[in-house]
Amino acid sequence: MKNIDKKKQIASDWFKKLQVLICSELESIEKKYGKKHSKFKAVRWNRDKKGSDNLGGGEMRLLRGKVFEKAGVNTSTVFGKLSKNLSGKIPGTDKNIEFWASGISLVIHPYSPKIPAIHMNTRFIVTQKSWFGGGIDITPTDKNSKESKKIANFFHAELKKTCDFYKIGCYEKYKKWCDEYFFLPHRNESRGLGGIFFDYLNSDVWNEDMEFVKNIGKTFTKTYKSIVNDTAKLSWNDNDKKLQNFRRSRYVEFNLLYDRGTKFGLETDGNIEAIFMSLPPSASW
Repeated sequence: MKNIDKKKQIASDWFKKLQVLICSELESIEKKYGKKHSKFKAVRWNRDKKGSDNLGGGEMRLLRGKVFEKAGVNTSTVFGKLSKNLSGKIPGTDKNIEFWASGISLVIHPYSPKIPAIHMNTRFIVTQKSWFGGGIDITPTDKNSKESKKIANFFHAELKKTCDFYKIGCYEKYKKWCDEYFFLPHRNESRGLGGIFFDYLNSDVWNEDMEFVKNIGKTFTKTYKSIVNDTAKLSWNDNDKKLQNFRRSRYVEFNLLYDRGTKFGLETDGNIEAIFMSLPPSASW
């Protein structure tokens, strides 16, 4: 793979830069709408255990505020050898189990039931092959309300612009993939109101793929900021809060049973706190 070390550096540098940008924007929203200026707490972690072939690490950033009850923005760059369970199941690992992976993952659980929860992650993975993956999806408390559907329409319109700028027609493909991926078969229902999801992205024009991944991060930052500004001051009641905790239970079920990122993190000796960062601060069944 040509210039792969340079590509690794560019990708990992971007994920770190995006983490700083997103955390700064979320802190500014906390300052604007919260009663106090809550800030992210950063914790660095590493996988450099004595005698281990798995190295690297990352940085967890967690905010617990008045607007965002729990917001986690994590970056990691890890490398080493895959477990036997993953060998051959990931492209480029049939004959060699060495891997390298870098990415950013965030999940935001707002305090107000009127502000939708949101998830975004993008990553670059290298084995004997290399590719990008990721996605972004939104989960309002009441999926059937007019307010939520209006938010979702705006959200999807912005994602379509980003996808069309990269490649006409890919939005429909990635939206369908997202609808199929973020689905709970045991409940026969979707987790939220969708977004986009993609994996194994390698068009053979690396710079264009990288730019697409960067634009997803920028679209998240701009779009979610607008959504929060429109919903932060909306009034809500106890029934709204009960429904929010019910919706969060579905979030828990998906992330523990089906989420690829959770499974990959556990199989590659990841940081358990970072892996479970996506879980909400409370939920009810």
